[in-house]
Amino acid sequence: MKRFAELYAALDATTRTNAKVDALERYFRSAPPADAAWTLYYLAGNKVSRLVAGPRLREWLAEDAELPLWMVEECYDVVGDLAETCALLAPPPVRDDDMPLHVLVEQKLIPMRTMEEEDRRARVRELWSGLDATQRLLCNKLLTGGFRVGVSRALVTRALGRVAGLDPAVIAHRLMGSWKPTPANYERLLAETTDADVGRPYPFHLAYALEDEPATLGDTDAWQLEWKWDGIRAQVVRRRGETLVWSRGEELLTDRFPEVCAAAEALPDGTVVDGEILAWRDEAPLPFGILQTRITRKKVTERLLREAPVTFLAYDLLEHGGEDLRAQPLHERRRLLETLPVRRSPPVEAADWDEVTRLRTEARARGVEGFMLKRRDAPYGVGRRRGDWWKWKVDPFTVDAVLTYAQRGHGRRANLYTDYTFGIWDDGALVTVAKAYSGLTDAEIREVDRFVRRHTTDRFGPVRQVTPELVFELAFDGIQESTRRKVGLALRFPRIARWRRDKKPPDADSLDTVRSLL
Repeated sequence: MKRFAELYAALDATTRTNAKVDALERYFRSAPPADAAWTLYYLAGNKVSRLVAGPRLREWLAEDAELPLWMVEECYDVVGDLAETCALLAPPPVRDDDMPLHVLVEQKLIPMRTMEEEDRRARVRELWSGLDATQRLLCNKLLTGGFRVGVSRALVTRALGRVAGLDPAVIAHRLMGSWKPTPANYERLLAETTDADVGRPYPFHLAYALEDEPATLGDTDAWQLEWKWDGIRAQVVRRRGETLVWSRGEELLTDRFPEVCAAAEALPDGTVVDGEILAWRDEAPLPFGILQTRITRKKVTERLLREAPVTFLAYDLLEHGGEDLRAQPLHERRRLLETLPVRRSPPVEAADWDEVTRLRTEARARGVEGFMLKRRDAPYGVGRRRGDWWKWKVDPFTVDAVLTYAQRGHGRRANLYTDYTFGIWDDGALVTVAKAYSGLTDAEIREVDRFVRRHTTDRFGPVRQVTPELVFELAFDGIQESTRRKVGLALRFPRIARWRRDKKPPDADSLDTVRSLL
């Protein structure tokens, strides 16, 4: 646990990429496999279930620290991070539990899932009394499911590649799918050769947003043009008579989309196809909101299959006859894809970039988000790589809205109000339309933070209601009706486009104006 805490402190103390990779490499070279496996699991961003609810943890902290609950709540409000608040206020440790990370997780934390509340309470007190401040902070983050540290999976795989003497892309591939944090799996991960998991997908190749005019990319003949579909990016893996469907987030979706699996049975063994799951009817895509009803349901009923039919559109072939094709150029992978019995995303034909630009104006009418531009001679990479794949989305919708509520952020922003709620006008009153937390510069965030502190009119736990004075332009990719929200609308991927200092609250948009975008 001490080694894990030292790594966390080293990563948290720098923003330099090379320094982070160096710290990771030092850790993985020295850590026992049992500890390294769990560290890798957490750093790779795997979902960790919450073992103790926040309000309950604050109550237990008040009891242990012999403080009134209101004081704990006030301290939490100032600190902004529950794990750190508990680490600071809990009584000093009475002993030094030099506990390996894997012992903490496997013998102390995981068993708490099935414990009665009284036993969980005793376990938390036991942990707090034997860990120093940094270890206690990390333990609390694991308890609450809030463990985050400023490293990407790419940095972790780079460090592991150095340790093992392997290409980071090999490490990334071996980590795909249901990787379990065991010593044996960790050692296999770093081995020079290893047997592939029959159901393992490949790391996804991702695109950057197009930064310049498309004409800067050269002749259109060098590019494969495709519609950018509004669905779930997925890989269909067909090996040894078994079909698995993996999302880009490495979530297994096989049971949620039985019609995709049924269609994939026609594929030969040793096939992995990259593509998009879409809500689909009458040879056309349906709104993403319909697809969402399938994402949230683990049990697929006959009614759901009728109301939200889906299909899988393939646009790349990663494995054929058991052979990894990713190093081959796109045009060759596409040629082989055309020979398979699978619904394909059709390339878009255009004579020049002017025609591509004109077609892009039709994107929303076609139910797509814009274009994907893929270099015909490009291999299939790992993660985002500039130059080979670009996404050229249509311009987002925008709405002018008023800041009405604010809440502190997380991590480095735990002491700043960075999570905002916005309202639009309806019959003379502001009604909540969206929440957003990205889009402002650091200087603007600090300025809004000062405004929130000086213009708070009411408090609701960690949320601050503010004087409705600031107007912001929000950008969003889509809009749909929603019975789950009082306003009756849901904006997709809302973010702050700019601070409208030139506008006053009465200039903000109305609900009728936003509804007209449906």
